[in-house]
Amino acid sequence: MSRGGTAALGAVLLSVLAVPAHDAAAAPADVNSAAVQAGSAAKAQKLPAPDVAGLRAVLRTALTQRAPGAVARIDDRGTVHKVAEGVADKRTGRAISTADRFRVGSVTKSFSAVVLLQLVDEGALALDTSVNTYLPGLLPDDNITVRHVLSHRSGLYDYTNDMFEHTVPGFEAVRNKVFSYQDLVDLSLKQPLGNAPGAAYSYSNTNFVVAGMLIEKLTGKPVRSAYQSRIIKPLGLKDTFYVHPGTAVPGKHARGYLTPDEAGAPLVDSTEQTVSWAQSAGAVISSTRDLNTFFSALLGGDLTSAEQLAQMQQWVPVNSTQGYGLGLRRRDLSCGVSVYGHTGTVQGYYTYSFTSKGGGRTVTALANTSNNGTVLTTMAGTLESTFCGKPAKAAATRGEARVERHEDIAPGIARD
Repeated sequence: MSRGGTAALGAVLLSVLAVPAHDAAAAPADVNSAAVQAGSAAKAQKLPAPDVAGLRAVLRTALTQRAPGAVARIDDRGTVHKVAEGVADKRTGRAISTADRFRVGSVTKSFSAVVLLQLVDEGALALDTSVNTYLPGLLPDDNITVRHVLSHRSGLYDYTNDMFEHTVPGFEAVRNKVFSYQDLVDLSLKQPLGNAPGAAYSYSNTNFVVAGMLIEKLTGKPVRSAYQSRIIKPLGLKDTFYVHPGTAVPGKHARGYLTPDEAGAPLVDSTEQTVSWAQSAGAVISSTRDLNTFFSALLGGDLTSAEQLAQMQQWVPVNSTQGYGLGLRRRDLSCGVSVYGHTGTVQGYYTYSFTSKGGGRTVTALANTSNNGTVLTTMAGTLESTFCGKPAKAAATRGEARVERHEDIAPGIARD
């Protein structure tokens, strides 16, 4: 479906979701064939009912692992399920709500990718053209293409590995700092490329800093304007903002709590920050409702042409149960269903936001903590309960691949 009807379709989508809620080579080789994709679409229409009790159990487990609060919202073709446990604010004790806004972290990457794919649709950008064609001299290798950047195959070093080697001191050093995009690229280029362009998948926030530079160069406007005019306004997203370099989360929101590296140390309130260290790689603020609307619209074909949505889903293997496309993750669940979206980590917040093939059923789950690998792994269980209709503990049968080994921040540093 072309982008021409985006605004109208976005309005239709919102009207469908406005229902009473229930409270309870050039391209990677690993590309799904048309037959496989058709089979996935058929499966998506036969999903079992969500296991809302199992979903609540996942959130309650996260609370036992030091998450102050956890929420999940499912939008399922007009039916809405909302589950919330714990607190949004440790100081006041206010209960967390699925209506709370929060920092979405690397879910921002999907927003940035959508803007660039729209620019491909408009003829302003080509995926297999060198980044240096558009940003002369920026990168050390002319063979790094736009596709390589969007699929984390550029080889560019992730500067956050150095920035957040020590979690809390690293955060406090940049909490109120304002970086330019060039500053962040320069930090990355202090290290050599980790692999030849296109040779391997290696998650790096630097890639989506470059994506932000491309957006601003090609549109002639700030990233904020591109998100607003191309995604936020057409979809009617009321809770979605890009406030960089402002430090506050607008309106009612969940506070974020960062876990120190030292076992048992008090959580650090990390809500206020510029997120300038991430920008187009991780600075968006949103809500469960808005992220569900976004991913449902994206996989439903309302934000790009069918051709560019197909490009977005050319998967590079990450491990035995995950693939990465262009700013989009694929996760294969224990029941054989594949879901599409992105994870997000920013100091004090873990987000999972995924939808079924075609966008019919979508879930966004949040825990207001980070640097806690146990909670990160637990929250992945929200996908099992949402799409497989059985308790998240069944995911353990998939073994080691189910464990979340790395975060979107400092992916080269594994912490237990």
